[in-house]
Amino acid sequence: MVSPPPSASRRKPTAKPASGPGRPKDLGKRAAILEAAKQLFAREGFNGVSMDQIAAEAGVSKLTVYSHFGDKDALFAAAVQAKCEEMLPDALFEIELKGSLRDQLKAIAQAFFALITSEEAISTHRMMMVPGNIDDKLKQTFWEAGPQRTHDAFAALLQAQVAKGELDIPDVATASVQFFTLIKGEVHARMTCGLCGQPRPADVGRHIDATVDMFLRAYGRR
Repeated sequence: MVSPPPSASRRKPTAKPASGPGRPKDLGKRAAILEAAKQLFAREGFNGVSMDQIAAEAGVSKLTVYSHFGDKDALFAAAVQAKCEEMLPDALFEIELKGSLRDQLKAIAQAFFALITSEEAISTHRMMMVPGNIDDKLKQTFWEAGPQRTHDAFAALLQAQVAKGELDIPDVATASVQFFTLIKGEVHARMTCGLCGQPRPADVGRHIDATVDMFLRAYGRR
């Protein structure tokens, strides 16, 4: 057998590339962290939850949590956005959906009502209302990740329908606020105050039908 040249026999094996911070994140771990954060923030409040608790609940290390989200504020914002995207997916606001505009508005209203009356949303709303519970920066983070995202998406849909001649709305931003305020109705306030539980599906259906019809009477093409 021919021996390799001396230089080849002493050649060191090629080193594997080091795993750095730029490597792809584990999406399964990210999802587990988000789910743990959603549950814990809703149950314990922002100040009542530590990154250690979230890591333990998700079954990952605290370092992994920080690697994915940076800090607790960013994780809170991501958890709020994830909850909104889960219950109010972007597909609901697509402009060229099949079916009538009324059906699309009803679908958005139903998803929004289910979101705001969920246990997590009610708990988060109560947490946000306690003076001194969280700082103004975090409140703004919550608003941008949740309500503002929804209002912007709906306003864009309304503007597209105005351009198509389906709606007549002089100010789509105001109309968006009006729509979601009407959908909240009295029930959301009563639930937040602990005065009632989940409404009956039949009552929710009647409320949404009446609200969508009122909105279309105000802004529908004449």
